[in-house]
Amino acid sequence: MSGGRVLAAERVFDGDAFRTGLALVLREGRIADLTPAPPRDLPVTRLPPGTILAPGFVDVQVNGGGGVLLNDDASVAGIARIAAAHRRGGTTALLPTLITDTRPTIAAAIEGVAAAIRAGVPGILGIHLEGPFLSPQRIGIHDPARIAGFGEGDAALLTGLGARGLTLVTLAPEEVPPGAVADLVARGALVCAGHTADDGAAIRRGLDEGMSGFTHLFNAMSQLGPRAPGAVGVALSDPRAFAGIIADGHHVGDLQLRLALRLLGSDRLFLVTDAMPPVGDPGPAPGFTLFGRRIRRDGDRLTGEDGTLAGAAITMVEAVRHMSGRGGASLAEALAMASLTPARFLGLEGRLGRIAPGFAADLVALGPDLTVTGTWIGGQAPSAG
Repeated sequence: MSGGRVLAAERVFDGDAFRTGLALVLREGRIADLTPAPPRDLPVTRLPPGTILAPGFVDVQVNGGGGVLLNDDASVAGIARIAAAHRRGGTTALLPTLITDTRPTIAAAIEGVAAAIRAGVPGILGIHLEGPFLSPQRIGIHDPARIAGFGEGDAALLTGLGARGLTLVTLAPEEVPPGAVADLVARGALVCAGHTADDGAAIRRGLDEGMSGFTHLFNAMSQLGPRAPGAVGVALSDPRAFAGIIADGHHVGDLQLRLALRLLGSDRLFLVTDAMPPVGDPGPAPGFTLFGRRIRRDGDRLTGEDGTLAGAAITMVEAVRHMSGRGGASLAEALAMASLTPARFLGLEGRLGRIAPGFAADLVALGPDLTVTGTWIGGQAPSAG
């Protein structure tokens, strides 16, 4: 992008509000200016009438896409295919997510993500390790045979990516010893509570040790009771934590989406897809296999043979449409929940999630019907493959 370029759209969502009459000046992969009078010597791309230009979406929970599940294929090519599938839904930065698996598979996935980052696969921020230190009582679709007890060496294993990228760990706080969360945080990991049956005491201990979020709020976790708050009660009431939520019309009811938004606000509640291989998969298969179990697809609903939800089959733009259409959020709130809020959760608030000078030129263009008409990572439109 030598010399820079200009992108112009009717409306720009800058991370906080909609603005009109402004153009983006892009130089060296970053936003250099947001101005009504861009330099005349730069090439200008004018987006079609009605287009909204917004910060690229940030998804911290992406199990798969393009026919690939990270657990089955952590190669550079496999990770690139996952990322490409989600770019078509507006996601320009993501954490490939490994669900509960063996320690050798965890190590291999970490090295695969490190290799993808080295190879420059667009949008790969690091890795999300969801398990295996989860409650057997709240396992969801995960394989119970792969649930493990937290032991010596596991903190080092989980944080093996080190400075090569971000690491997010989802665990059940009651299933790890006191101090384990603090150790993971001290090693540079972000930690979320998820797949937990705890009544609230161990979760609060985890928050005291530096845990900073909750994975797929309401799903696979202890619920709010008359006396014990459970994971849901703590998430909705403790100001220290963020929470991800799946707004696909299946995982969480619309009333619950509205309640969570009212209590947490769009500055702490963010959207995740929890996406599985069918997202962006051009193949004809109506489902896929997960640890030997057949997962059935009915529209955008994925379930095991027993009806257990098995992740989601949506992209981030579909979550934005649902949250703004039925989840009680304004479009500005829903867009922030898909970009600025997850960026803040990841500690990237100075780099991603805003259209402002100095931020990465990671952008999504949305048509009037909120379909994705273009994505840019570092000011470039990545190839589909």
